[in-house]
Amino acid sequence: MTKTALVTGATSGIGNALAKLLAADHYDLILVSRDDEKMRAIKSELTDRSVTIIKKDLSQFHAAKEVFDEVKRNGLTIDLLINNAGFGLVGAFDSLPIERQSEMIQLNCAALTELTYYFLPDLRSKMGKIMNVASTAAYQPGPFMAVYFASKAYVLSLSEALAEELDKSGVTVTALCPGPTHTNFGSVAHAENIKMFSRTMDVQTVARIGYRAMMKGKRVVVTGQLNYAGAIAAKLLPRRWGAKAVRIITGSNKKK
Repeated sequence: MTKTALVTGATSGIGNALAKLLAADHYDLILVSRDDEKMRAIKSELTDRSVTIIKKDLSQFHAAKEVFDEVKRNGLTIDLLINNAGFGLVGAFDSLPIERQSEMIQLNCAALTELTYYFLPDLRSKMGKIMNVASTAAYQPGPFMAVYFASKAYVLSLSEALAEELDKSGVTVTALCPGPTHTNFGSVAHAENIKMFSRTMDVQTVARIGYRAMMKGKRVVVTGQLNYAGAIAAKLLPRRWGAKAVRIITGSNKKK
């Protein structure tokens, strides 16, 4: 019987690479993005799979419920949910537009939470899988990317908690925690020139690592040995030190 996966943010980066891995593994796809043209291009490439596209901006209130309602109107149920959509911004907290920071929280945290909630009955019935794309940013405070780092800490914490809640249900929850990855994230965040993005991991490699971990039901996967070592160090060192280290990496050394 054909399985179906829903992927948010599937038009580029990690989400796009994961969608293609799923298609190669014979999953039908439900793609959610605000970029209708790119979704249609992906659909035209994957002619041997059923691909449903839902144009929706998940940074807007109620968008997650509207996605769920549209999936149900199409008579679909899902076996796998990948909450990948997200973005970040670089800058002092009080210099960035609060509207954009609120949209970041809505997309990175609220939409992910709502989609998980609405689709959990489907996933319970299918003994399905959830992947939430967090980040190594989840492991320490992030001066000059404060809301982004905080949002990813939320994603990691929620994922680990749900993994434990659902331990006997047959549903697995995996938090994928990549470090800097070669995607369009840096350009969206206006972060191309900061030290954090001077070395990035190939997006296909990140996706493959995350995909294998999800299929094995692992709860947390950090991509790359250096990133893993950094995550361990962040757990052991005082959080103030972690915050200072991030301040240096973002290139924002001036006092505010």
